[in-house]
Amino acid sequence: MKAGKDKNASQFPTRSEMDVLQVLWAHGPSTVRFVHDTLNTQKETVQYTSTLKLMQVMAEKGMLSRDESSMKHIYHPLMEEEKTKGRALGKFLDTMYDGSVSNLVMALMENEKTSDKEMKVLREIAAKLNTGKK
Repeated sequence: MKAGKDKNASQFPTRSEMDVLQVLWAHGPSTVRFVHDTLNTQKETVQYTSTLKLMQVMAEKGMLSRDESSMKHIYHPLMEEEKTKGRALGKFLDTMYDGSVSNLVMALMENEKTSDKEMKVLREIAAKLNTGKK
């Protein structure tokens, strides 16, 4: 397995890099073809060579490792999912809501995309927190 430089702790993925990481986190180590095909079912079509180049750059940055032991190179995520998502959420919270979790939750509750089912879950979580049960 060939790993990139260990810079991933200081790197923050771009939107396109996060898309690739999401596929690898969900499906496990994969070929460029699999990642490319999966992304094309979710988003507008991009060229295979663009996906290939992106994943090669991610490997150079230390976000992915590449197993070159067979004809088809298999890419593995080197960034931990929960840690990366936590950093993304923290950055989003700081940028959009001045670091206020309550402002974020209020925005979610008032957002038109929040379904009745999701509102029910949010209320249940709040009720559990009020009674001291987690």
